[in-house]
Amino acid sequence: MSSSFDLNRLVRENVLKMKPYSSARDEYKTDGRKMTFLDANENPFENGVNRYPDPQQGKVKQMLASQKSLSAAQILLGNGSDEVLDLIFRAFCRPRVDNVITLPPTYGMYKVLAGLNEVEDREVVLASGFQPNVAAIFEKIDEQTKIIFLCSPNNPTGNSFSEASVEEILRNFNGLVVIDEAYIDFSAKTSWLERLEEFPNLVITQTLSKAYGLAGIRLGICYASEEIISILNKIKPPYNVNELSQQRALERLSRPEEVNREVQTILQERELLRANLSKMSFVKEIFPSDANFLLVRVENAGRKYEQLLEAGVVVRNRSNQQLCENTLRFTVGTPDENKELLKKLTQLKA
Repeated sequence: MSSSFDLNRLVRENVLKMKPYSSARDEYKTDGRKMTFLDANENPFENGVNRYPDPQQGKVKQMLASQKSLSAAQILLGNGSDEVLDLIFRAFCRPRVDNVITLPPTYGMYKVLAGLNEVEDREVVLASGFQPNVAAIFEKIDEQTKIIFLCSPNNPTGNSFSEASVEEILRNFNGLVVIDEAYIDFSAKTSWLERLEEFPNLVITQTLSKAYGLAGIRLGICYASEEIISILNKIKPPYNVNELSQQRALERLSRPEEVNREVQTILQERELLRANLSKMSFVKEIFPSDANFLLVRVENAGRKYEQLLEAGVVVRNRSNQQLCENTLRFTVGTPDENKELLKKLTQLKA
């Protein structure tokens, strides 16, 4: 990328000057001995959660670092990916001054968080094949453009962005490029984590909500350079990931074979779902997917959505998204759930 990348130029001035809040558990570093904790004004009666959680989530980060061949200092954990994304906005974007670029149709929280933080969202609609329009993106960039958000595999379209397009953006944009890889575990493509060291402006977000089946614990992950993570650590809440979430994350991360089996089942079911949907007369187009869902263009999506609701099946109507007229998004369920969906679809009236 351009040699003029300067991280300190991107960080909000007030954040650069800040010192992070130091909690009681930040100040004490264990040496392995059994200690009597009288430092944090906790209830002393043991019940499993009477103590504050590790504010730096050390065990979870160490396990992730080992699995991803990274340093724990390159990882930030959040209360879901949404908190991670919000922290990125707050650290780097000045309200009513800076702007970001998003590529609709895409994950809706980028726009919500831009609005919450009073940051202009400059939208560049995806081009043919739901791919980034790189030329149009660079036409939108100015001195106040801090971040470009790339969701790949993309939600709601399901496709991955071309490596050439993403690399062109990374090499020629002197702001942050945030690649949201919430669905990467369902893709045959390689994660951009493998090239993290190559690009100082690259930030990657992932989650335990999808492939790992832990949506209920709200654990989002940010991978970036140690310098970027250090900045985000300045402003994160001290105990943003609770003890129960950390415990469940460790349990699940320690069983990668189990996660992989579930992912393989989902991928097999996705292709079965695709094959069966393609035979239905009201289905006009099934878009390629590297995720755990299919975006499908149908006749009269609004009516089909309501009919499925009446039949007891909840899908997502994405017809209000740009380029997604008359589309429904089908999450891949269990084999039994997918059979039920297909049965109900064949019973729908025209």
